[in-house]
Amino acid sequence: MKVCDLPYRRVTLEEVSAVMEDVIPRIKNAKSVEEILAAREDYLKMVLEFSTNASLASMRYTINTVDEFYVAENEYYDEIGPSVQNYNVAYSCALLDSPFRAELEKALSPVLFQSMEVERKAMSETIIEDMVTENKLVREYSDLMAGMEFEFRGEKLPRAMLMKYAKDPDRETRRECFEVLGRGLEAHKAELDDIFDRMVHVRDRMAKKMGYVNFVELGYYRMGRLCYDQEKVKTFRENVLHDIVPVVARLRTENAKRLGINDYKFYDDGVIMPGGDPKPRGKAEIFAAAKEMYHAMGEETGAFIDMMLENDAFDVDSRKNKWGGGYCTEFAKYKQPFILANFNGTAGDVDVVTHEAGHAFNAYLIADNRFALELGCGGMETAETHSMSMEFFAWPHMDKFFGDDAGRYKFMHALESFSFIPYGTMVDAFQHIVYENPDLTPDERDAEWLKLEKQFRPHISFEGMPYLEKGTRWQYQMHIYESPFYYIDYCLAQTAAFHFLLASRRDYADAFARYLRFSKQGGEKVWTDLLAEAGFPSPFTPGSLKALAGSVEALLEEIKV
Repeated sequence: MKVCDLPYRRVTLEEVSAVMEDVIPRIKNAKSVEEILAAREDYLKMVLEFSTNASLASMRYTINTVDEFYVAENEYYDEIGPSVQNYNVAYSCALLDSPFRAELEKALSPVLFQSMEVERKAMSETIIEDMVTENKLVREYSDLMAGMEFEFRGEKLPRAMLMKYAKDPDRETRRECFEVLGRGLEAHKAELDDIFDRMVHVRDRMAKKMGYVNFVELGYYRMGRLCYDQEKVKTFRENVLHDIVPVVARLRTENAKRLGINDYKFYDDGVIMPGGDPKPRGKAEIFAAAKEMYHAMGEETGAFIDMMLENDAFDVDSRKNKWGGGYCTEFAKYKQPFILANFNGTAGDVDVVTHEAGHAFNAYLIADNRFALELGCGGMETAETHSMSMEFFAWPHMDKFFGDDAGRYKFMHALESFSFIPYGTMVDAFQHIVYENPDLTPDERDAEWLKLEKQFRPHISFEGMPYLEKGTRWQYQMHIYESPFYYIDYCLAQTAAFHFLLASRRDYADAFARYLRFSKQGGEKVWTDLLAEAGFPSPFTPGSLKALAGSVEALLEEIKV
């Protein structure tokens, strides 16, 4: 069925309550494991219905943020979501505290119960009202960003379309692009600062109501992390600073010289290749190439892309009032993934049918997994490993997208991906500072960002960039507002993806088989165990990124064009 034809209905809080008020007492009063498992089946039926329709409402809101019907539906789910989550935690607590827990863990999964323990630490009935407020603030930010237009050379453009000029080979055009971006953001400075300030304080208030010192600990629990904590992430950040930042700074500075640039500015960071970065063919050609590529990879990937194209499971056209980012979601009842993006004519358009399709392919693979509804694909670091690795497994097929520029794309892609790790780690460090110091003023937050820029991206200067030179680049990194502490997952996943890339260059078939096994297990194993099974080291051990940095640098030298 076409995604646009998938039936939608509002699943009300009353409907959820009726199920949960039946299921939870049945679990608590059960006389056997079998009675609990029967109650679980009724719970899962409700979860399937609720999650599918909530996802449909969210998707249809993001494709048109001024559609009155889906604005209202999305607002409804924002309103009731915390109460539904509270019911879910009550259900989890009933299982966790059951006298049959040991037998349940054998019948189900120890990882499932580990996940429930973390879920219990992330939720309290006392914070429901604050969670509703938080949801409204996220929507307020999303609406603000989606509605922004930037006047560039006589055109009014949404940010996604403006940013194609950030990769223009002409340096003056890039500079002008970022000047326009800075002025446009500055016009909304008061709103951007106010929304974020309210977000920080409501999150801090939630954490303190639950007995945490600040939001950092609660934020980690909300991310559902099962195999690493703040200390391990701190070690990872130190590994990045010590072993990746110097290599990236050297590589980017040397590469800038190839471009004739000796004074590396922020507006130079989007361009890698002399003469301009490679650009893909048009939208129709990209999808035709994606179909050919996935069929060449194997039967499972071929069946997957056929399903996605047949069901029109992509929305990639950039337009006003469309949500400005990109994502993959799924509608579990229909076993249907969906991808939203904003094509702008750059190489990033190809990443949509590799990165986002990596997420979608995983959803396709695990749709019938036993714990798909409860554990999904695992943590976000696992999810992003699926997507970022698929970007690299697509390398042998890049000629289908870029023709003779395939080699140039690979060099650009690898250097950009490697350069991302310091940036993404900086985002994580910034969020720790912000939530450990919730009373920082807007100017103080900007100053902290600038300090981190000097640490993690010492080769870049913001001098002369209106507004952005004040340390405000973080304000259009939507994850910082909408999904606190998510961004480090991309960095962790990027290290795993590079391991898959290096392995694929030694033996593609073996590496892809390992990738498929990694992906098919969904959330039934934690990320570090999946890494070990794939034969890769944990990035949380001190010094563990040094060898990887050396290997990636050697790869870049090998493929330089």
